[in-house]
Amino acid sequence: MSGSAECRYYGRDFTAGEMALLRTLIAADPQPTRAALAREFCRRVGWFKSDGGLKDMMAKVTMLAMHRDGIITLPPPRGKQGRPGPIVFGPQTEPPLFSVPTTLDEVRPLEMRIVTRNTPEGALWNEFVARYHYLGYKPLVGAQMRYMVLDCSSTPVAMLGFSTAAWKLAPRDRLIGWTPELREKNLPLVVDNPRFLILPWIHVPNLGSHILALVRKRLPEDWAGRYNTTPVLIETFVETPRYTGAVYRASGWTRVGTTRGRGRYDRHTKCEQPKKDIWLRPLRKDWKRILNC
Repeated sequence: MSGSAECRYYGRDFTAGEMALLRTLIAADPQPTRAALAREFCRRVGWFKSDGGLKDMMAKVTMLAMHRDGIITLPPPRGKQGRPGPIVFGPQTEPPLFSVPTTLDEVRPLEMRIVTRNTPEGALWNEFVARYHYLGYKPLVGAQMRYMVLDCSSTPVAMLGFSTAAWKLAPRDRLIGWTPELREKNLPLVVDNPRFLILPWIHVPNLGSHILALVRKRLPEDWAGRYNTTPVLIETFVETPRYTGAVYRASGWTRVGTTRGRGRYDRHTKCEQPKKDIWLRPLRKDWKRILNC
């Protein structure tokens, strides 16, 4: 749709015509759900991912920001359950009373099990992360993949979560050589690793780098199977000085810079969060060429 920009969110200009369309869709009778609204808006304005799918996850995040800023008024969230209640810690996440393994040979072979929503394993993943990860539990943003890592006796030892990459990250974007247009086109090929938790009673040398090596081989196929897009680069953020990033360095990741202390979707340059080192790990040799196509 043509026209001058009425507002700008997450690197995309929204024209007056697009915003008029969005308000018309919101006012429809019967009023659509937020998910249906995001899908229909993407179809109408041609907001697609590189694989041809709708960018409805990004649309939902954007519309929520517009709603919070008072630019639009979204329909109320639907669903019988409403907001989920607080996570209650059960006995399954208690530290074990028995001795735990101390060498890699005692835990191998490891099993990486995909965790899905509304399953007992999904609830257990949430509980472990809420209880033992220093950032706690938050729903992952956009496209996502969660893994529970189990040892050879099917006992959980670690949790990993992957989600959509940060929209704008200057050190990463400079290294890749991205223009804003290429970043918008190819960002779905980059995946973030916002959660990596080895359970605190597990002290096995080299376990972290071993898990990261396994997930590097596993993730591209799993992600492609779910989203029809094969990622070529993983990013993660390590809060300093709380952590050094040694486990990522040992697994071949490269530190490329430090954040400015802004939130993932901060558009108002408010430095309210701790600074974090940015680490990257290519998933194939020609990753830079692919990200610049």
